[in-house]
This record gives sequence, C-alpha cells and structure tokens, in this order.
Amino acid sequence: MTKQESAQVLTGWQTSITEVASGVYKVELTDKDGRSVSRVGPDVEAMRKQNVADAKKIEGPAPPPETSLAALPLSGLRVLELASVLAGPQVGQFLAELGAEVLKVEAPAGDVTRTWRTPFETAATPVSAYFSCANWGKQSRVLDLTTPAGRAEVHRLAATTDIVLASYKPGDAEKLGVDYHTLSTLNPRLLYGHITGYGPTARRAGYDAVLQAETGFMHLNAAGPGQEPQKMPVALVDLLTAHQLKEGLLTALYQRQRTGQGALVQVSLWDSALASLANQATAALVTGHDPAPLGSGHPSIVPYGTVYQAADGVRLLLAVGTDQQFQHLCAVLSHPEWAQEARFQTNAARVAHRAELEKLLRQRLAEVPGAELLAELEKRVVPAGAVRTVGEALAQTAAQPMLLPPTPAFAHAGLRTVAFRSNTWPVAERLPPPPALNNAASETEQYDA
Repeated sequence: MTKQESAQVLTGWQTSITEVASGVYKVELTDKDGRSVSRVGPDVEAMRKQNVADAKKIEGPAPPPETSLAALPLSGLRVLELASVLAGPQVGQFLAELGAEVLKVEAPAGDVTRTWRTPFETAATPVSAYFSCANWGKQSRVLDLTTPAGRAEVHRLAATTDIVLASYKPGDAEKLGVDYHTLSTLNPRLLYGHITGYGPTARRAGYDAVLQAETGFMHLNAAGPGQEPQKMPVALVDLLTAHQLKEGLLTALYQRQRTGQGALVQVSLWDSALASLANQATAALVTGHDPAPLGSGHPSIVPYGTVYQAADGVRLLLAVGTDQQFQHLCAVLSHPEWAQEARFQTNAARVAHRAELEKLLRQRLAEVPGAELLAELEKRVVPAGAVRTVGEALAQTAAQPMLLPPTPAFAHAGLRTVAFRSNTWPVAERLPPPPALNNAASETEQYDA
C-alpha cells in the first residue's frame, strides 16, 4: 500500500511512502525534475526528515568549497580501471577518495552491475544502487578492447597511468593486449593490479558466492550443525579481495618510490578468502577438528555472538570475552550466583556448558527490557548491542561521516570505502557521483593532458 502526500517543508517535492514488508517502509522524496532521495527502514518520520535534509543539499545554497584535490594524499595519481563488478571497482573508488584520478574503462554494454537493480529501482535507472557502491569519484569511458582502435587507446592511456586495475580470467588480458607485460613495456613504472578467481594459472572464473561455498564460509555461516549453509548477505570474498589488492598496490607504490620500478600485483578470490578464515582455519590446523557451524555463536567464547530477544522485543547480542564481564552481566541480570557456579565460572567451563548457559540467558533476557539492559551493560563496560537493520545503522549519527553527500546528478547519498582518518590529510568532502556510461568526453581530455 502506498500513501502519497505533499511534503510541506519543501516546495515542489512530493513524498511517497510504500510499505515494502511488514513494518518496513520505503520513503521517497521526488521533485518535478525527477530528482529523488529515498530510504528504507521502520521509522517513517525519521527517514522523511533525513530525506528532506538531503533534498535541501541538492536544491539549496551552493555547497561549501570542496577539499582541494592537492591536499589529498594520492593527488596526482592516475588510475586506469579495466576491472568490473565489485572487487576491482572498490579499489578504484578507494583510490579516488584519497585523491587519485580514476578513469573507468567500460565495454560498450557497460559494467554489468549497472543492470543489477533491486525491485525498488526502475528499469530506466541509469546508475543502479549496486553500481553506486563502488564507483563514486570516477569518469567513464567506453572502449571496445576487441578492436584495434580500443586497444590502441588503452595503450595510449596506460603510457601515462600510475595504476591499472584488471579482473580478467588468466589469458584474457593477453588476448586483448592489455596484460602487464604489454602495458609495462609502454610504461616501466606502471603498477598493475590483477584480480583472478583462483590464481594466475587457473582459467576458471571466480564468483563470490561460489568462493564462499568452496572456502568454508557458507558451511560456518549455517544456523547450526546439520542446518543449511548460508551465503553472507554481501559479496564478502570480493570485498576481502579488494582489501588485499589495496594493500598490495600501496606496498608496490612504496617500493616504486625507492626503486623507480613498476610491479605486477596479483591476488585471487581463493587466496583472499582462505587468508580471512583466521581462527576458524587455525582451529582446524591446530586441533585437527573441522570447525562446526554455530550460527552467530563463537567456537571458543561464551556468551559471544548469540542473539537474544528482550521483553520489549529488542533483539540484542552479547560479546562477553572475560570472566569479569560475565560477572557484571550476571549482576545486571540479578543472578550473580551464576558467575560462581563451577559450570559457568570460567570461559572454558562456559564453552563446555554452552547450551545450559544460553538457555538460562534466553529465559532471563526475555523478562527484562532490552533498551534499559543495554544502557546498564554499557555503564559496566559489558560488550553488547542491539541488532539493527541496515537502514537503522545508516541513520545513526555515528554513521553520517561515512556517507557521501548527494549531488545534482545523483540525488542519493553514497557510502565511503575509506574508513581511516589521519591528522595529516583531510577527508574528501564530496566526490563526483557514479558516472553515467561514457560520460568522459571532456574529462578524458583533462586526463590525457
């Protein structure tokens, strides 16, 4: 059911409220020119206010002067992005946020993620929500690399580029004439970041969901032993691979400063996933026992990760890592004697009696108000938190510095990929929005200058 009403606080904007699931709403604000801002979540009034604030940024006074590109640490660095989908483009946006000039080269049909739309986006949407998660701060250039003219243009661009990002199956870059050997011959200082699925000798294409299945993540993410394996709700392996490539390229950039030489940096989804299994992998290596799925529980700490529901419906998670924290938890729950029982007195004992303790906690937490409990646990420095939706998390005051402001060309907030801050360089206040396909006619001239 959709309710239409006029937005009284902004002339010329119309508010649309759609219930997309039980208790979950999409609130969208649209003006006569088709510009819109929208949010999805449970709190209609809060989302309406946030949309109004975003709309005012679009139509209101000119924004403050942007952070000078020269002040950002990677200012002057040129990046040629031949990669597509998520892992490579995430690296491209990361570099753009730090001041690099990023030119995204797309096939005539465009990056496939331009077409990966949610049910809430129209078929005419030129920049999908998915595409926007990894493509802020770039310009787009369409080149057909299967043609001599397309290859020649990439060679020309690569001659003055610092970093190339690629995500071809092994052998494909060579067929197209855009491999490291070919481009580094034109530019010996070139850093070439190459993402593959399973390494430089395996022709098999890599897909995030398949890698989650093959590397143990889906097995571990099941609700419990014997339950169906579950994929993570984001392309986790792609993102982990992007982080690995960022680290490799920054290492290569540091090395180039000392040697003057470029480098080939290769990373696979397979290796990145295995490297991120962390304690789950070492548990198998050290004990010889294959880790079993525990839902959101932790294999060696209890209570840690399990979700409980309080009397007021608040879902909350405990992350109790020490015996002292457990004592404080028991005191807050008016059961200090639990912390003195032999079966719960130490973490090792709690792990051995996991089911008994979680049953007691589940029963007791269902009797107390969640909001009050969380406040009291925070006072006693007991790690705990409410389970939020994505919309609720993004609406938090603490989340606002991680959002990129809307622009006249793209009337939606974006998500930053750079989460670190430094006292020696500023944060890019705003970035060019995710580019329309082949928007870089005039911009490319600047890139080539």
